[in-house]
Amino acid sequence: MLRGNRVALAAGLLALGLTSAPLEAQTETHVADKAHSNVMFSIRHLVARVTGSFDDYDMKLNIDKAKPANSTVEFTIKATSINTANANRDKHLRSADFFDVEKFPEITFKSTKVTPKGSDSYDVTGDLTMHGVTKSVTLPVSFMGIMKDGRGTEKGGFEVTTTLNRKDYGLVWNQALDAGGAVLGDDVKIAVNLETRKVVPEAAK
Repeated sequence: MLRGNRVALAAGLLALGLTSAPLEAQTETHVADKAHSNVMFSIRHLVARVTGSFDDYDMKLNIDKAKPANSTVEFTIKATSINTANANRDKHLRSADFFDVEKFPEITFKSTKVTPKGSDSYDVTGDLTMHGVTKSVTLPVSFMGIMKDGRGTEKGGFEVTTTLNRKDYGLVWNQALDAGGAVLGDDVKIAVNLETRKVVPEAAK
């Protein structure tokens, strides 16, 4: 009888432990809805600014709504997809003078830390690799909200604006002007606007 009580007690404690254990964090995976997103940049040329974009990219965002600090993001850009609406300029940008796309075909960002700064703002720190150089950067991210579209698909909105010095990544080409100064500036303004789409697991469809 004593042995039976011990077995029952052990079983009860095991059941209590299982029911009281914290549930594993649930994350949702989002990818970029490219029809409603863009990756833009601008740089000073002489006395004005030239704008451009990268048109081929992939993004995977794992969102932990309960604990946003546990969220992660990976972003991959195809360097050859650079587009400034000028074929000759784009060819030069793909060359060894700039991105050297044959040798360095991708620009990547992989988060290492997400710090909430308020209800709609986050600092996302991660490793940015471009032109073979990897540096830790912190990107300010604005969260625009989550809602469902007309088909019931959950969509999210995010904005990133920052400035990078191209020389930090070995993009050093320039041309001196006879009157002084140089053709290109060093600072590149980045603007990423993302509409994301929640990925629904096959089992849930």
